[in-house]
Amino acid sequence: MTGLCTGRVAVITGAGRGLGRAHALAFAAEGAEVVVNDLGVGLDGTGGTSGPAQQVVDEIRALGGEAVAHAGDIATAEGAASLVATALDTYGRLDTLVNNAGFLRDRMLVNLDEDAWDAVVRVHLKGHFLPLRHAAAHWRAEAKAGRMPDARVINTSSGAGLLGSVGQGNYSAAKAGIVGLTLVAAAELGRYGVQVNAIAPAARTRMTERAFAGTMAAPQGGGFDAMAPENVSPLVVWLGSAASAGVTGRVFESEGGRITVMEGWRPGPTADKGARWSPAEAGEATLKLLAEAEAPQAVYGAQ
Repeated sequence: MTGLCTGRVAVITGAGRGLGRAHALAFAAEGAEVVVNDLGVGLDGTGGTSGPAQQVVDEIRALGGEAVAHAGDIATAEGAASLVATALDTYGRLDTLVNNAGFLRDRMLVNLDEDAWDAVVRVHLKGHFLPLRHAAAHWRAEAKAGRMPDARVINTSSGAGLLGSVGQGNYSAAKAGIVGLTLVAAAELGRYGVQVNAIAPAARTRMTERAFAGTMAAPQGGGFDAMAPENVSPLVVWLGSAASAGVTGRVFESEGGRITVMEGWRPGPTADKGARWSPAEAGEATLKLLAEAEAPQAVYGAQ
């Protein structure tokens, strides 16, 4: 390893398993001191134990790294505040925040009840906002005190947030919201030395194994495992390091050995009458514009 993150302190939410665990181990391998957050809940967000977070801390320490566990609920103001405080109290600084925590409660829209909607939006979207808000408040205070941070935030969106996913209206909406939050945060926090980006990863985790059953098995015979969560972590570590200077407000897809810069909404074909359209005129003009526009990519799971 190159020591890319030596001297930096990284906080990673949802780091007890899957992608978050891979990120935590990768940051530690590059020299970072790591705060491993995980509520230890089931796939649907129920239950809770500090075990997964502590197990990852033990792994990092066994490999010669430094880490501390945090088992608070980062979708509450108290939990998010204590997350930031854990980094500052333990290591005296905070340089990188990786928002990764989440769970699923998949339903088709007609069967999606309010509780399942609220729970998923809460952990994914609010669970990004609150740690970001508390970390940003710390970095703003540092900047105003003349100690300009060199800080990084990496948010976790999804292909479901970029394209939609059948049976995941709550998850897709939350992940799309994370992209919007990322763009606003990058614009607002740059003056305080904070860069904010998002990733849309594809990997084999507890959250994806049902959706991709039978298509995401690890290869036999020691071949490249394209769906291993560890494949996503190098990009996250680089974005969380000082080496990514100048990169902010971007969304990246990461899967296997592939990295893609995602290009979001931007004006396509347009028509301007210079006056109010009638409904019929608006429809005729819109059909012409659609004929000139690129077709959208299919929603995941659509027939």
